[in-house]
Amino acid sequence: MDRFTAMQVFVAVTERGSVTAAAETLDMSRAMASRYLESLERWLGARLLHRTTRRIALTDAGHEALSRCRQMLDLADEVQLAAGARGVEPKGRLRIATSQSFAQAWLAEAVAEFLAGHPQAQVEMLVLERAVNLVEERTDLAVRITNQLDESLVARRLCTCRSVLCASPGYIERHGMPQTPEMLAEHDCVAHSYVSRSEIRLRREGRSVSVPVRGKLSSNETGVVRMATLASAGIAMLPTYFVADDLRQGRLVPVMPAWEPEPLGIHAVYLSRRHQPLLLRAMIDFLAERLGGDVAPWDRDIAIDRSIYPETT
Repeated sequence: MDRFTAMQVFVAVTERGSVTAAAETLDMSRAMASRYLESLERWLGARLLHRTTRRIALTDAGHEALSRCRQMLDLADEVQLAAGARGVEPKGRLRIATSQSFAQAWLAEAVAEFLAGHPQAQVEMLVLERAVNLVEERTDLAVRITNQLDESLVARRLCTCRSVLCASPGYIERHGMPQTPEMLAEHDCVAHSYVSRSEIRLRREGRSVSVPVRGKLSSNETGVVRMATLASAGIAMLPTYFVADDLRQGRLVPVMPAWEPEPLGIHAVYLSRRHQPLLLRAMIDFLAERLGGDVAPWDRDIAIDRSIYPETT
């Protein structure tokens, strides 16, 4: 059997934690992946993996072989690129994880555009309001919005996620517009359970404040917070990618636009730079190009005071 593919399978098994996950990553059957592993072990004359019903562990020979196989695969990648492999059509299947609000507002459309240009590619989008375990949940790529990244993973910053305090015109008409952060304590706030349940951090011209907030309604899902805010339930802190159109159309209005909630990074997160599949590399490059740097596309024409969006270093 093809020894190069056998090495690909071996490395994928160690990185993904199972033969099944490696097979899915490499777009082959589990039986075929197992045959490639067995052929590599026969060629090397050594057992590379301890297999149990719960986990796979490297043998001593496997540890030694893994580093060499990675080196050979990395070298193959370099040779491909030097020979013009950028023109090779990406193919295979990617599993991408992100939040429901970001998938709905932006990522689903972007992935559809990518697939239209790459007919041999397939994408499964996993939508969750939590960070996935890339190995255990067999995920190739996670798009995460955070300033706290797992150091064991590789991350590429795509752009900045900015948020805005906002409310419906009806709520402001009935309750008035707060003029200072401290006045938020006098208002109902619709909170995200994981982000802004008890306090909101705001900044202005180098000054940062933490403001306690209260409210009758909170949710762990950004879409619910948005709908409640549109229904005049209170003031909310929402990402601009999700409410840009609401702000443009006047369904929501900015509250204290000179005060900015803490910006977060939008990152492409994946397992390893080593032997990165062409399809994964192409997807990350595509997302980075579509997002276009620190100022995200949805922030470029929002009709609110742009001074709340200072340059981020």
